[in-house]
Amino acid sequence: MSPSSNSSWGPILAAAVSLVLVHGMGRFVYTPLLPLLVEDGLITLGQAASLASWNYVGYLAGAMLALWLFQRRMSHRGLLMSIIASAGITLLQTQTEHYETLLWLRLLNGISNGVVFVLAPAQVLEWLVRHNKGHLSGLMYLGVGVGLLSSSALVDATPMLSGADRWWPAALVAIPLAAWSGWYLYRLPAAHPASEQQQRPALLDRASLPLFAAYAGAGLGYILPMTFLPAVSQQWQLSIQPSAWLVVALASLPSTWLWNHLGARLGDKPALLANYALQAAGVAALLWFDHSLTGLWLCAALVGGTFLGSVLLTQRLARQLHPHQGPRLSAALIALYGFTQLLGPWLARLGLEHGMELSSTFIVGLAALVWAWLLMWWVPADARS
Repeated sequence: MSPSSNSSWGPILAAAVSLVLVHGMGRFVYTPLLPLLVEDGLITLGQAASLASWNYVGYLAGAMLALWLFQRRMSHRGLLMSIIASAGITLLQTQTEHYETLLWLRLLNGISNGVVFVLAPAQVLEWLVRHNKGHLSGLMYLGVGVGLLSSSALVDATPMLSGADRWWPAALVAIPLAAWSGWYLYRLPAAHPASEQQQRPALLDRASLPLFAAYAGAGLGYILPMTFLPAVSQQWQLSIQPSAWLVVALASLPSTWLWNHLGARLGDKPALLANYALQAAGVAALLWFDHSLTGLWLCAALVGGTFLGSVLLTQRLARQLHPHQGPRLSAALIALYGFTQLLGPWLARLGLEHGMELSSTFIVGLAALVWAWLLMWWVPADARS
């Protein structure tokens, strides 16, 4: 299918595949691998938290780099290079058992992830709007859910591997994903910055500040279960099928459509209030049902089924408050989300160093999600779809 085709499915599929690459094979494959790498003796649990934090530092830097590339009309080439880099970094991870080297690779992986997550959806959204298909743009984010599910399946299907070899399945899948999505997206027309007059308004004002602050809480709230659920399962000595990470992945698949539908039907603000309440309930379930399969699965299902909805609904509400901001708005939100995400593993490591169980550190995530829910009440009532 050519980018010049009247069909919108080619560009949507290319963006979705790029998200499978960076989120599934690049970023979140680390979550099911984490307890296995610790078990293999490749890293300690404290080092695992540090690796996650540096990946999120890279994610934050990548979002800022994407904005810099966009403002200088270099986004076309920057997107292609970041897609290629994501696959290459995943491949390099198969070749090292040194913690320091792995730390740098996870940082670089985060940078490529942030660039792609800003620029690929922005470029395809621009194409869809020009073809009067902007209402289909949310389907691109199905790639995140597919990436979570496929990363879980790859890890579960290769228990015979150990150490650095555990990265091989993700690396082998990443290469063709990068080749096709990079080739297709490079052939699409590049998105360009808006005029100076459109760029001048501040992103943060009395209307948008509560929404941005709530989104910061969401970033901190969801990242602890999304990083450490398999490790909690291992600490609780629960050898279960399906795994908690598989439940997260399965719950995430229909969530894009569900929250898009609820936002359109109820309004984006009421939908986000419900979303944050359910995410908080999921984290609370893990804390309430301590060392229990019930708590583990409830957390996996409720967080997995809501985190993508919070991303999509917040992006849409923010655009309602600040039209014509384009990738500038997307980069700001992703950078904010990324900054709060890197705090989660760091706080978890502090808790571990002071004798807390890993699951007990999730109380930070619960408090952050309650914060997000409360702040949503201050978002202007007319900010709805």
